[in-house]
Amino acid sequence: MPAFRPARAQVVAVDIGHTVAAPGATSARGRGEFDFNRELATQVVKALQARGMTVRLINADGNIASLRARPAEAEAEGAVLLISLHHDSVSANELQRWRWNGEVREYNDDHAGHSLFVSRENPELGRSLLCARVIGARLQRLGFTPTHKNARRRPYADAVHAVHFYDGLAVLRHARMPALLFEAGVIRNRDEELLLRDQKRQARMADGIATAVAACLRNGKPAD
Repeated sequence: MPAFRPARAQVVAVDIGHTVAAPGATSARGRGEFDFNRELATQVVKALQARGMTVRLINADGNIASLRARPAEAEAEGAVLLISLHHDSVSANELQRWRWNGEVREYNDDHAGHSLFVSRENPELGRSLLCARVIGARLQRLGFTPTHKNARRRPYADAVHAVHFYDGLAVLRHARMPALLFEAGVIRNRDEELLLRDQKRQARMADGIATAVAACLRNGKPAD
């Protein structure tokens, strides 16, 4: 397979993880993950566009047909990178109960922070890993702290920047272009949930992601 070469258009596909019907994890206060993903995606799109990139938003209405449809749509749009945005949770056996607004909810305050994932089944693993590393590095320079809880189940691709291998993720392994999945934080954590809903913080995180993506696609050399 020939080496990957970014197109001049620099089309980046931003995928909103999960759907309206299957909203993903539930936050400590009962909010679905899809809503968090959609809010962050809006900020990431703006930040990428501010850097002169063409952006294609995948699953904008939250009704995409399947997991495979996400990378397929990105490929059809000519994307040189696919970023799938998510928010993290914890295992059911780690949850505790509390009462919020008169309802019993579940939380875990032990884990917080972002993490990234790539698939070794993606044909563009080198570029995928490079972009994930650069994003992780940039966010840490901005003061964002990663979580390392996912190393309990997913091996490290880069421990310093909290990048993990998750080979079976459909949105990554079915992509023909470089692809990564970003977990912005742990919404089961009561304090971090509030931070993740703060629009100024979302914009700052998005700015870090966009700066890193620009550096990766324009200047970076893929990993071996």
